[in-house]
Amino acid sequence: MTALMGIDARLKLARLYLCTDARQEQGDLPDFLEAVLQGGVDLVQIRQKGMDKAAELDVLALARRIAMPYQGLVVVNDSPAVAGEFRADVLHLGQDDEKPKRARKSLHEWAKIGMSTHDPKQLKAAIADRDVDYFCVGPVWQTPTKPDYTPAGLDLVRAAAAAAPPSDPGAKPWFAIGGIADDTIDQVIEAGARRVVVVRAICDAPDPEAAARRLKDRLRQAWRDDPAMEAYSIRAVQ
Repeated sequence: MTALMGIDARLKLARLYLCTDARQEQGDLPDFLEAVLQGGVDLVQIRQKGMDKAAELDVLALARRIAMPYQGLVVVNDSPAVAGEFRADVLHLGQDDEKPKRARKSLHEWAKIGMSTHDPKQLKAAIADRDVDYFCVGPVWQTPTKPDYTPAGLDLVRAAAAAAPPSDPGAKPWFAIGGIADDTIDQVIEAGARRVVVVRAICDAPDPEAAARRLKDRLRQAWRDDPAMEAYSIRAVQ
């Protein structure tokens, strides 16, 4: 990676995406972010429900300062208004949030938009939507982070891999999400995923840096084991 790598290349080369709250209970957000980025996290989404806008902007600014030396991307959750004020590089939307085309009006011209998808219909819509730059598929397994969602299972991961092959430079990047940890990551890799989103596997780990490094190393190995991904990596930075 180089100091001049743009947002598009960083997104395409991303493997490990972390969603975390603001660590208010632990009171260790700066040290936590430093550790997980050192461990290999590529994107960090701060998802703290009920936080007022001023506090959220402060937390996002902190995350950006810490992520910058690692070329990590900081993701705003749900709110185009917050993303616009923050001058966010990445905004992530759920199915019930503002539509991507409208949300893009709040963002700078190089910003990226992600979309959560939970079934094949939503998956196809995200691929077809010109204002969606990446998408997530899941939850693969039941997770307390999304208790009201029925697990999508590995079939949705396989559907994403078929519809948007990770090694195709023309396909949108996508991430498997939901219940992914050391003991399940091989299953989503075997189903075709080359990028994952995690929450508890890192946030609840006694050593978040080591937890991030284990997951990132497994994803790196999956890319190395796939000749097509090696070629993709080269094209992503051109």
